[in-house]
Amino acid sequence: MLAMTLETRSWLHALPAGAKMAALALAVVLVLPVTEPAIIAALVAATAALYASLGAVALRRGIRLLRPLWLILAIIMAWHLVLGEARLGLVICLRILALVALANLVTLTTVLDDMMAVLEWLMTPLARAGLRTDRLALVVALAVRAIPALALKAGHLREAWRARSTRRAGVQTAVPLVLIALDDATHVAEALRARGGFSGPARK
Repeated sequence: MLAMTLETRSWLHALPAGAKMAALALAVVLVLPVTEPAIIAALVAATAALYASLGAVALRRGIRLLRPLWLILAIIMAWHLVLGEARLGLVICLRILALVALANLVTLTTVLDDMMAVLEWLMTPLARAGLRTDRLALVVALAVRAIPALALKAGHLREAWRARSTRRAGVQTAVPLVLIALDDATHVAEALRARGGFSGPARK
């Protein structure tokens, strides 16, 4: 789960984590009010170009991370077609696709420690109130890492199911996915304990 970052360094890796996270936040603020499908589709295309600029490996990884999203987008689009609001459904689907792809791009090109440092800085006012911002930052950063990693493993489970059965994968993959999530959580906990966990003093 902690190895979501692309191994091959790129120009996007070299950018400060704060700048990338700020750009992502700005993209969310700017995209949410947009209701023109062509504009959001252009953002999707621009995001794809960003992935392509990092190389074929990054592009393939980005597409793989989006696979679990297609079913959700299909359901959203189908629902809006039933309601006779195809344009609105298209806007929502494109918006989700663009923002999730951008978020994945940030996590793929930013190491966990850098993300934690930015989050701790943002939570400085909470530190003055006596809260352990290092713990909060780690929880948020791990959640950001865990979601796409678990989604990727869910995709692998579905592919394995399709290779062994003609039936559509459903709840049959739920239990293995839960076990995988628990196994990942155990490994993370062991890694944290091996590094001293949170027993040390709060960082200033």
